[in-house]
Amino acid sequence: MLNNRTETEQALHMFRVFSRAYQSISEYIQRDIKSHDLHPTEFAVLELLYHQGPQPLQKIGSAILLASGSITYVVDKLEKNGLLRRQPCPKDRRVTHAVLTEKGQTLMDRIFPLHAEAIQKGLSGLNSEEKQQIILLLKKLGLTTKELLK
Repeated sequence: MLNNRTETEQALHMFRVFSRAYQSISEYIQRDIKSHDLHPTEFAVLELLYHQGPQPLQKIGSAILLASGSITYVVDKLEKNGLLRRQPCPKDRRVTHAVLTEKGQTLMDRIFPLHAEAIQKGLSGLNSEEKQQIILLLKKLGLTTKELLK
């Protein structure tokens, strides 16, 4: 059994390793996104709409972890480039949805498979069994930490 000091040192070391790994993976994935002439937040909005369909503007920020003011800027830019459009909700006039345009759909149909390949390549340092293990461990870690926030 580890003593408290050793557990603390181990936790600090794990945090550094985890942070460096995340930073490397994130940088690799962002480079892929930028290779398609998109900013990572633009890609995140397009990916959300691509996989989940039209979304209320008010919910996009929380879905991709971005402040509402930034969402307006990103949606404006994507709309200006013809990749999405705003569509009023027929059931609630207070709600406006973001919807992929045909141009946006075509773009995502072309680049998302390439992006998925880049993610697979970026995580290829682990085999399938190791990936499954890390998924379970990160879920456990995230849930435990979430409980500490309560």
